[in-house]
Amino acid sequence: MIRAEQLSKVFGSQQAVDAVSFEIGRGEVVGFLGRNGAGKSTTMRMLCGVLEPDHGRVWIDGLPVGGDDPRPRARIGYLPEGTPLHSAMRVLDYLAFAAAVKGLDRRAARAAQRDAIARCGLSGWETRRIDSLSKGYRQRVGLAQALLGDPPVLVLDEPSSGLDPAEVVRIRALVRELGRTRTVLLSTHVLREVDELCSRVLILAGGRLVADGSPSELCRRLGVRLRVRA
Repeated sequence: MIRAEQLSKVFGSQQAVDAVSFEIGRGEVVGFLGRNGAGKSTTMRMLCGVLEPDHGRVWIDGLPVGGDDPRPRARIGYLPEGTPLHSAMRVLDYLAFAAAVKGLDRRAARAAQRDAIARCGLSGWETRRIDSLSKGYRQRVGLAQALLGDPPVLVLDEPSSGLDPAEVVRIRALVRELGRTRTVLLSTHVLREVDELCSRVLILAGGRLVADGSPSELCRRLGVRLRVRA
């Protein structure tokens, strides 16, 4: 579903991403690990077509990302870091706006909004302004936006970052449910999240892919204990 080949990106004199290549198959839930500044968010933006790589290419479901073909981007639901939302809008109005940006016609948009609201536990919150919601519920709105159009691939950049413990549990449960029927790339720095949700881990350091394997394999190879107990 996702294929990245020799992705590279430079900002000024900084090599943010350096020749990163990997493939993620249909139905995999993959954790994307690395310290702040390792290149995770930049790589995700290139995967989704938001940022053009300096070198390398991306394919989604066999279709090249970039250019004028809207099909590969329509197959991706993207939750950016920090969940940027139009905070003065009401939840339903924002989702209608996001559906229009994605090119859904009116009938498809309404159906997609109903489905996303139900999946993300937003029923009863449709008329609330986004700036009146807790951070956990704003994350739900961001996930609902990513689900519009029922994309088979989800790219989620730290979906549980900054949430209180109860909201973390809810967001992880939602991601787990979504991962049953979709390919998911999940950026996080929380090892427990990887242990609970992911069957495979990619690790970036200094813009390079330095490890790729299951959590148990990486425990053996790197001597890292991924399981974190409460």
